[in-house]
Amino acid sequence: MTKRAGIEEIRGFYARVMAAASKWSDPRLERAFEAIPREAFCPPGPWRLIINGRPIETPSADPTYLYQDVLVALDAVKGINNGEPSLHAAWMGAVAPQAGEAVTHVGAGTGYYTAILQMLVLPSGTVTAFEIDERLAGLARRNLEPMEGVTVVQGDATRQPLPKSDIIYVNAGVAAPPVDWLDALNPGGRLIFPWRPSDKIALTLLVKAESGGFTVSPLMRSWFIPCVGASGELTPLRLPQSTEEVRSLRSIWRTTDRTPDATAVAVYPDVWFSSEQLEG
Repeated sequence: MTKRAGIEEIRGFYARVMAAASKWSDPRLERAFEAIPREAFCPPGPWRLIINGRPIETPSADPTYLYQDVLVALDAVKGINNGEPSLHAAWMGAVAPQAGEAVTHVGAGTGYYTAILQMLVLPSGTVTAFEIDERLAGLARRNLEPMEGVTVVQGDATRQPLPKSDIIYVNAGVAAPPVDWLDALNPGGRLIFPWRPSDKIALTLLVKAESGGFTVSPLMRSWFIPCVGASGELTPLRLPQSTEEVRSLRSIWRTTDRTPDATAVAVYPDVWFSSEQLEG
């Protein structure tokens, strides 16, 4: 009779799947997903899994149920979840954290993906995790206490200065990133966030700080709850008119640096998105 797999074997296979989903050849990502126990960052089981928008309760508190590519409810009333692992693996592959880099995590929840990001910037890197929800921030602080180089900030990341960062990793839907986030990027820094300029658009954008400005690469679809201070509070001056326009994004500009022109795909008071490639 075949022996039932233990939690270590199941977590190891889950980590292999996430490494494949990341499309990143760095073996550190698989090791990070294997080392960080997801159950330590979730509420006590049984758990509510979210599949295609529908909740499904696990039969018991056996942590093996968590090692699937599913959302896990953290606050069902507010719609806050521990996000889809394969999406985060793909994002991490896109931003490619390196040892010694400084990461800012906006919307850290209870800290699961914060912990994985911290493992990817070891031994000398740091992660500053912002979480606006007081209860979740308290849980993240407790969960991440054993990890060196992690700071949890309870507060609104759109209303206070971010530390200088090589990576800004945003887990809440953003209509337009605050100028302060762009200013916080070090040369070569990467900002990844779910772009939600309207209810019909849910697209991951990867922004890179280059010598001539900020490039933009549209990636995969992504659905997150709105980011307080950077979503419905902003008044768009122009929104994309078609899917082709959305996919044409190539750069983002501060309006103080360049006035929106005919290449504009979306315009907000402080920043605008362009279909024009950066020169050079």
